[in-house]
Amino acid sequence: AEGNGEGNFQRSKQVRRDVGMRATPFSIARIGEITEKVDNWNPSRDANGNEIEYIDLTAVNNQTKLIENCKRIEAKTAPSRARQRVKRHDIIISTVRPNLNGVALVTDELDGATASTGFCVLRPITEKVHVEYLFHWVRNPIFVADMVSKATGQSYPAVSDKIILDSEIPLPPLAEQQRIATILQKADSLRRLRQRAIDRLNTLGQAIFREMFGDPVNNPLGWNDEHTLGAVADIVSGITKGRKLNGQRTRTIPYLAVANVQERELRLSGVKVIEATEDEIQRYRLRINDLLLTEGGDPDKLGRGTLWNGEIPECIHQNHVFRVRLNGDTIEPVFLNWLIGSERGKKYFLRSAKQTTGIASINMTQLRGFPLLIPPLNLQRDFCRRLAMIEKQKATSIAALESTAALFASLQHRAFRGAL
Repeated sequence: AEGNGEGNFQRSKQVRRDVGMRATPFSIARIGEITEKVDNWNPSRDANGNEIEYIDLTAVNNQTKLIENCKRIEAKTAPSRARQRVKRHDIIISTVRPNLNGVALVTDELDGATASTGFCVLRPITEKVHVEYLFHWVRNPIFVADMVSKATGQSYPAVSDKIILDSEIPLPPLAEQQRIATILQKADSLRRLRQRAIDRLNTLGQAIFREMFGDPVNNPLGWNDEHTLGAVADIVSGITKGRKLNGQRTRTIPYLAVANVQERELRLSGVKVIEATEDEIQRYRLRINDLLLTEGGDPDKLGRGTLWNGEIPECIHQNHVFRVRLNGDTIEPVFLNWLIGSERGKKYFLRSAKQTTGIASINMTQLRGFPLLIPPLNLQRDFCRRLAMIEKQKATSIAALESTAALFASLQHRAFRGAL
């Protein structure tokens, strides 16, 4: 920062601390110094019946960093937040919930679209900063953590445009910015390709299910539908927190809560423990192939559940998680998981559930009354074998994605330290 004055020297030291480096060859600039002012406009004053592309806060996919599901609306009906006309190569940063720090680059197709005032729009001055260099800076963990730490508001945390424009960026010469951006872009493209491969594998299972068993709602193949879930399975609720133990001897044991049970997936990073008696542990202890289903949540997620495969040697479950244990050999557990999670399950639970203020819940009676479809066992087992092959491929792809993500994070860290 020599030659830039004492203020820039102090700012350079601060950025050096932020990026975890002893020294940097880069100068330091405020983001507001390297971007243009973006003027607002009021599309609702358009009396000609024109339409606009409207980028609202839900349009940014924070995983892909793309603007998706952009809405086309009549200009005169535009909401009061539709005020910022964006250009290609603008960078938009969500400053409020539900997607605080969601970042995306405006593509050619959205040149001239209108963005919500819930975004800070950065329009790079290309003589000072390379577009993709700035894009990678505002999505890197250093910048994101800084913005999150400065967010205010307990219920709806937000940052102001001023906070973003006053934040600082290490700024090498343009040629070096382009070199860094190219390296990061290639690594990020590889990461996105691997994520897309996993997404395709996730949808492949559903395609195979419908190919083999037809529409589970209309049952065009005429599978046996005379039985309910309660006729082929034991269904129980789990342990209740805060119950009275009256001095009984207990021991500590892990238990699964609603947050741990996702759609055909267990999230075990936040498993909690509870004090339980030996009788309770024996009653609620999970066995391999137990199907776990959540009692309630968002209406579109009713019937959410997954199979237990002994991931923890000894584990029980909470009372808001149902355990379904098959007591015969007419249904494969994997097939049952997919059947309950299919449109057949979603329609049944939505029709049966109790709903209040956007939250829906099912009870034991409704779960026992779930109407089954029972194809031949050999067909179910063939489905399970095909799924196992997909899961094997997916595990390989996930490992590759994790490796690529670690490489990308390392490159980001090194790039803005001047060590790339």
